[in-house]
Amino acid sequence: MDLARIILAYRPWQILFGRVYKISLKHLSYFASTMLISIMSQTIRSAEKRKLSFWQIWNMSFGFLGIQFGFALQNANVSRIFETLGGTEIALYWLAAPVTGLVVQPIIGYLSDQTWSSALGRRRPFFLIGAILASAALFVMPNASVLWVAVGMLWILDTSINVSMEPFRALVGDLLPSSQRTAGFAMQTFFIGVGAVVASLLPYIFTNWFGIANTAPEGEIPPSVKWSFYIGGVVFISAVLWTVIRTRENPPEDMEEYKAMKENTSFSDGVKATVSGIFSMPKTMLQLAVVQFFSWFALFSMWIYTTSALTSHVYGTNDPTSALYNQGANWVGVCFAVYNGVSAVFALLLPAVANVTSRRLTHLICLVLGGLGLISIYFIKEPNMLLLSMVGVGIAWASILSIPYAILAGALPAKRMGYYMGVFNFFIVIPQIIAGAILGFVTDHLFGGEAIYALVLGGCSMIVGGLLTLIVKDVDWQKTKAKVSGWQD
Repeated sequence: MDLARIILAYRPWQILFGRVYKISLKHLSYFASTMLISIMSQTIRSAEKRKLSFWQIWNMSFGFLGIQFGFALQNANVSRIFETLGGTEIALYWLAAPVTGLVVQPIIGYLSDQTWSSALGRRRPFFLIGAILASAALFVMPNASVLWVAVGMLWILDTSINVSMEPFRALVGDLLPSSQRTAGFAMQTFFIGVGAVVASLLPYIFTNWFGIANTAPEGEIPPSVKWSFYIGGVVFISAVLWTVIRTRENPPEDMEEYKAMKENTSFSDGVKATVSGIFSMPKTMLQLAVVQFFSWFALFSMWIYTTSALTSHVYGTNDPTSALYNQGANWVGVCFAVYNGVSAVFALLLPAVANVTSRRLTHLICLVLGGLGLISIYFIKEPNMLLLSMVGVGIAWASILSIPYAILAGALPAKRMGYYMGVFNFFIVIPQIIAGAILGFVTDHLFGGEAIYALVLGGCSMIVGGLLTLIVKDVDWQKTKAKVSGWQD
C-alpha cells in the first residue's frame, strides 16, 4: 500500500493520468454524441418511407392486372349469363358484389394489419388466397347449367376478389411516402384499365378473330364466353403471383409488440372492429364517403343495366337467344374495354394534372365528364358513337380508383391503414346495395322497363358526386403537392 501511495504521489504520474483521463472523457463525449446523432438520423429516415423506383411500384401493382381481369369479365358478362339461364331479377342477383365487399374487406383489412409471415409478409398471404379461390370460380361459373349455381359462383367470385383487392390498396399506404401515393394508386389504375380492356374484349376477339361460336342453345353459355373465363382464371393467378414474388414488405417496427397484438387478435375481433369503425372515422374519410356514395351508385347502375340498355335502346331486341342480342352484348364488352383503356392512359396523367390543379378539383372535373358520358348514351342510336360516351366514363373511372384513396391515405394512421381502407369500402358497397335493391323497382315502375333511364340516373348521380368533392378537406395535400407528380429514378 505504501509503495502504491509513493508511486501515485509521484508528480509525473499524476500529470500523465490526468491527461489520459481528460482525453478519455473528451473522446467518450464525442463518441456518445456521434452515436446519438446517428441513431436520431436513422430514426428520422425510418419514419419517412424511402421513395420507390418506377419498376418497384410497377411490380407491387402488377397483381391488379389479374384482379381486374376477373372483375371485368364479371361486369361485362354476368348479366348476360343470368339472362341466358332464365334470370329476371338481375339487380337482385347482383347484390352479391356489394354485400361481400361490405363484409369481407373491412375484416380482411383488420386481419392483414395484424398479420406477419416471414415468407410472405403482411398483405401478400391475402393476395394469394384470394387469387386461388377467384381463379377456381372463373373456371366453374361459365359451366353453370342452372341459375342458382351461377348466382352462387358470383358470391364466391366476389368474396375472393375482395380478399385480394383490399390488401393491395393498403400496400400503397404501407410502402410509399405521401409524395408517391397518388402515383402508386395511379399505377394500380393503369393495370386495372389494361386488365379490363383485354378481359372485356375477349368474347369479341374469340368470336371475330378465332371464329369461336358466340351463340348457344337455350340455357347454355356461348363458347366465346366460356373461353374468356378460362383465360381470366389463368391471368388472375399469374399476375398476383408476380407481385407476391417480386415485392418485399417491411416487417413490424416492434416485433414483440406485434406478437403480443397477434396473440390477442381473432376473427371475431375483426368483426367487432368493422362495426365500431363506422363511429371512429377521420373527418376526411366521412367527407369522401358522401362523394363515394354518388360515384359508385352511378357505376353500379352502369354495370347492371348497360347490356339491357344497349341491346334494347340501340339494337332494338330483348331476346337473349337472338344473334342481334348477342352482337349487342359483345359490343357492351367493347364499350367497357374502351372506358377501361381510357382510364389506363389517363391514370398515368392524373398525378401531373392533380399537381397543376389539386386532387379535389381534378376529381370534380373527372366525375362531371363521366356523368355526361353516361347521360349521352340516351341520345345515341349508332353503336360506334357509344365509344365517345365511354371516353368520359373512362376518365371518371381513372379518378375514382385513385384520387379518393390518395386523399384518404394521407389522413389515416399508418398502423391501421388496412383496417380503415376496408371500412372505407362501406361507401362503395352501400350505394351498390341500395342500387341493387331499388333500381329494379324504379326501372320497372317509373321508367316503364326502359333500362336506358337507369343509365341517365347514374349519370346525374355521378355529377352530384363530383360537386360534393368541394366539401372534402385534403389534409395531406399542402405538404405533398410539390412532390406529388414524380416517380423516383
